[in-house]
Amino acid sequence: MGRLLFLIFLLVPMIEIGIFIVVGQAIGLWLTLGGVVLTALLGSFIIRLQGISLLQEIRTLTGRGALPARQIADGIMLAIAGALLLTPGYFTDLVGFLLLVPPLRGLIYQTLKSRVAVEAGFVASSRFDTEPGIRPEQWDRKDDVVDLDRDKWRAD
Repeated sequence: MGRLLFLIFLLVPMIEIGIFIVVGQAIGLWLTLGGVVLTALLGSFIIRLQGISLLQEIRTLTGRGALPARQIADGIMLAIAGALLLTPGYFTDLVGFLLLVPPLRGLIYQTLKSRVAVEAGFVASSRFDTEPGIRPEQWDRKDDVVDLDRDKWRAD
């Protein structure tokens, strides 16, 4: 894994430099730089639209008690796309824009789903763990408490 990351951090900047040189020679410096800014702005706009829609889906699913695994994965891929689109360069922009395509994200999700197991669950910790008959809405009920005067109780 470390070697793969090393190769990525080595190759991506080299690819970006090569693309900048080729594009810069073809259309000039200012149009090349303007293109990088334009793709960042366009990508940010698309991510905002898709992100809002995704948040609504997550709220709907969690409201029904369902685990929004696919939507969370889409959110992570949108965050990665955003980082790539804000990174100056045409290669990173291309990869970022590809992550904005929902069918491609679905394909990536299906591939990762077969390799990763997601488990939903929670651990509750409270003073009522040993008393299964007490529900959370009963925790603060005053009518279950018996107050005794000092002379009515004793410590053993």
